[in-house]
Amino acid sequence: MNTATTRVRTRFAPSPTGFIHLGNIRSALYPWAFARSQGGDFILRIEDTDQDRSTQASVDVIIEGMKWLGLDHDEGPFYQMQRMDRYKEVLGQLIAQGHVYPCYMSIEELDALRERQMAAKQKPRYDGTWRPEPGKVLPPVPAGVQPVLRFKNPSTGSVVWDDKVKGRIEISNDELDDLVIARPAAVGETVGTPTYNFCVVVDDIDMAITHVIRGDDHVNNTPRQINIFKALGKEPPVYAHLPTVLNEQGEKMSKRNGAKAVTQYREEGYLPDAMVNYLARLGWSHGDDEIFSRAQFLAWFDLDHLGRSAAQFDEAKLKWVNAQHLKAMADEALSALLAPILLARGFAPDDRLPAICGLFKDRCDTLLVLADWAQAFYGDVSPKSDELAQHVTEAVKPALALLSQKLAACAWDKAAIAAAIKEVLAEQGLKMPQLAMPVRVLVMGTAQTPSLDAVLALLPKEKVLHRLQTQ
Repeated sequence: MNTATTRVRTRFAPSPTGFIHLGNIRSALYPWAFARSQGGDFILRIEDTDQDRSTQASVDVIIEGMKWLGLDHDEGPFYQMQRMDRYKEVLGQLIAQGHVYPCYMSIEELDALRERQMAAKQKPRYDGTWRPEPGKVLPPVPAGVQPVLRFKNPSTGSVVWDDKVKGRIEISNDELDDLVIARPAAVGETVGTPTYNFCVVVDDIDMAITHVIRGDDHVNNTPRQINIFKALGKEPPVYAHLPTVLNEQGEKMSKRNGAKAVTQYREEGYLPDAMVNYLARLGWSHGDDEIFSRAQFLAWFDLDHLGRSAAQFDEAKLKWVNAQHLKAMADEALSALLAPILLARGFAPDDRLPAICGLFKDRCDTLLVLADWAQAFYGDVSPKSDELAQHVTEAVKPALALLSQKLAACAWDKAAIAAAIKEVLAEQGLKMPQLAMPVRVLVMGTAQTPSLDAVLALLPKEKVLHRLQTQ
């Protein structure tokens, strides 16, 4: 394929047999980014031929997760189960050209064959019993048996491709047996249901896919698919097989091993741009750059800097990346994300929220932590008894009473509040922490906050005075 003059077209083709986790979504991120960086097209295809395990709920989570992360598709979603007539049409072409033959070997016969091969320390594989060859006499067709259809894999030569991650890969055709590409036909059918490896090839041809960027668990499928491409007279796409994403225990990330649905990270207060940043670095790099915007990622992304080693998920690193994006985000934009969280908690945010975000965002690693801070400005606070006992002592109560008097009389802005605090410190002979700590505990429920005058200025005067007086 002359990709230099061909419009780039990539695809993400998940199976909707469970929720989509971070290891899955990275296989969407890279083809999306490559299409966007090259001015090409990104296609979403749902490979739902496993009808026993495919669910609409899984499809919904795939689409919702991609939408949240901003991985917009140009075409689709296409569903394989809706394309069965097309697959059977192409299958008919292969049958007519002699690339496919019926195989009547039963499951029991296949199992017995495998057992014999394994006992002889051979690789288990179909032995070509029903493969037609010049001069070969095939067994008699058993009565009442519907055959599977097998693809007549070339018996000589090799399959070779230059993988954009793994480099040159060569598989000898004599290592590949004849793949089942259609199941037995049901009553009333002329051809049975086509199988995964065949459907994928027809889809990639019909959708003019130029680059297949997918997990390396598909490497073993690739030589079979390339041979089907060639039997159909088509050039295969460029392949890039991505190393596995491991969980924090070093196991392959999966639902069974505790992976979370992508949408769960949204509920936990992560930013989509931070997730894209973190996922991008799980198998790709641009020098030593750790933190970058979506626009920078798309400007930099290419297939030449994909990593060859498995990447390991690290939630602490993800939180750190999220914290950097929170800090860099404009206060207005941040408040727009925070407002729905506060509303869901029963609080009504107002025009103070951008300033609250600006004051507290440097202390937060998720939106939920920021919401915890913001909540103190809209609801009640409950100081912990140990902090009250430690900071709101009998010795400091006269200073708190004096501060209440001065705040009640002063203009309500940061400068006037700062002046009132300084006056109390001078008159009571105290240092800032001796007064600020108890004030923070009473007003915000914790001894650690940003600059005290800035915090108080964002609260209504009446609320501050009320909290200072409830000692």
